[in-house]
Amino acid sequence: MDPHSKAPLTLPLATLPLATPPLAASPLATLPLPRADARAERPAPPPTGHTTSTTERGSFCLALCTCGWRGPARRSRDLARKDATLHTAG
Repeated sequence: MDPHSKAPLTLPLATLPLATPPLAASPLATLPLPRADARAERPAPPPTGHTTSTTERGSFCLALCTCGWRGPARRSRDLARKDATLHTAG
């Protein structure tokens, strides 16, 4: 089988200029602009206390806290919950 020697030559895509649509044709142009007073409304900050939860990764369970603490991986969910309780108590 011989190679495709009759294929037309084309320019690489990187050398072609990109066409950009005008701003009015952009779907973002139809969105309303934010109001000046909307910037003052901010979401509530995260709680300052420790909030723990457990998560599963494969066959292991581990405790997580909002402060960034992470307990050891346990096969027992009950032990992971106890790790979280010890973290919030101490």
